[in-house]
Amino acid sequence: MENFYMGCDVSKGYADFVIIDQNKKLMEPVFQIDDTFDGHNQLYTILSKFLTKHPGATLYCAVESTGGLEDNWLKLLHRLSAILSVRAARINPMGPHNLHKASMVRNGTDAISAQLIAEYLIAFADKVRYNETDPYVSLRKQWNLIEMYKKQKTQLLNQLSLHLYTAVPFLVHYCKYGVPRWILLLLKAYPSASKIARARTQSLHKIPYVSVKRAQTLAIEAKHSVGAVDDPYSALVIQSIVSQILHLEKLINQHKRYMTQHCQLPQVQLLTSFKGIGIYSAVGLMLNIISVERFPSAKNLASYFGLHPVYKRSGDSKEGVYMSKKGRSAPREILYWVAKSAIVSNPLIKEFYQRHIKNGKTKMSALGICMHKIARIVFGMLKHQKPFDPAIDRRNTHAGSPAQVRLHEFRNKRRFQKTSDVAPISRRQVAIRKERKLSQLTESEPFGICASSPSNT
Repeated sequence: MENFYMGCDVSKGYADFVIIDQNKKLMEPVFQIDDTFDGHNQLYTILSKFLTKHPGATLYCAVESTGGLEDNWLKLLHRLSAILSVRAARINPMGPHNLHKASMVRNGTDAISAQLIAEYLIAFADKVRYNETDPYVSLRKQWNLIEMYKKQKTQLLNQLSLHLYTAVPFLVHYCKYGVPRWILLLLKAYPSASKIARARTQSLHKIPYVSVKRAQTLAIEAKHSVGAVDDPYSALVIQSIVSQILHLEKLINQHKRYMTQHCQLPQVQLLTSFKGIGIYSAVGLMLNIISVERFPSAKNLASYFGLHPVYKRSGDSKEGVYMSKKGRSAPREILYWVAKSAIVSNPLIKEFYQRHIKNGKTKMSALGICMHKIARIVFGMLKHQKPFDPAIDRRNTHAGSPAQVRLHEFRNKRRFQKTSDVAPISRRQVAIRKERKLSQLTESEPFGICASSPSNT
């Protein structure tokens, strides 16, 4: 059976297509179709004629993930797969991009991009998942909307901080760890130092978390304010910024509440069995994981999130093992807050965190290790479709120590030849081999390796 491959390079309002065979021979030169009803019908006609000329053939198609511009084309190809021998997939644009660099192609056009997408399907057939529906389309849109609101809120808070310093500087020391809600409510009602100074103590006390003592302190501080700005225009700006921040907070909470009440996906419900992962965090993780089958092991998932450790050295003294942070930042942020919650509410993670603190790790380092562990637990839950069970994790932890695993990996790698002291290796490698020999002498006894190894023949 003959297979053909079609690459689709999507642009706003149109797309470029090219069809090649298994040997990367051009079967249908590049053609451009508009993203309209007539354009979709024209593509159906083109593909129907092509497959009629090649009976029994299958056409494998792919579009790059471009933030939503590809959705219409992907939906069309999925519909065509029901009546034509067509299989469609959405792929990561980094794949064709790196293939472009590896091919050392100098130019970059839509036609070349379309052909590289098709060639990627041939070169990495095992990496592509066809006719896979995305159950998180609607959730992703709502998630992106919430994230946009959060970014806007952060921008407004940054602007507010600048205005606070010049208009009401006595409030700045209350905002060392973020702007509290009571500050926002206070500024909404009294957006300048003079208005706070003239306000009655009982009126200030009506604001949540403002006690009578704090109200009196605020009034005194406002009277002695050293702010350079105290005019009605600045007060209006502060009041407007605060109103927008409070409105965005309301929208964010509204969408989160809606998501929590209506999300019934089984993977999301499964992740919430882990104490520390709420529905919103579970949705965020699944939007990035999509399918656990994409990752061969828990290590791959941890690397995808940028949680794997790397050795770094700066100058002559500063060196150590740090979190790489080379993966996606969004799920890493989610896991950070999950870990913060889990070290308080989840006994397993709390014990794990405290053990690393006792071993000399800093709080942030121990928190990062907890993030890595939670990522591995999430992988296990999704892979085996089982809710969180701390007994399973404890059993897996005691199954083999890291030292034993490292020793086994090293011996397996050197199974054909022992390390030699006369090999033309660097001084650094000599030191590593000497250190490894010493470690093997101390580690071999506990693991029952007492007999000497047979001599080489």
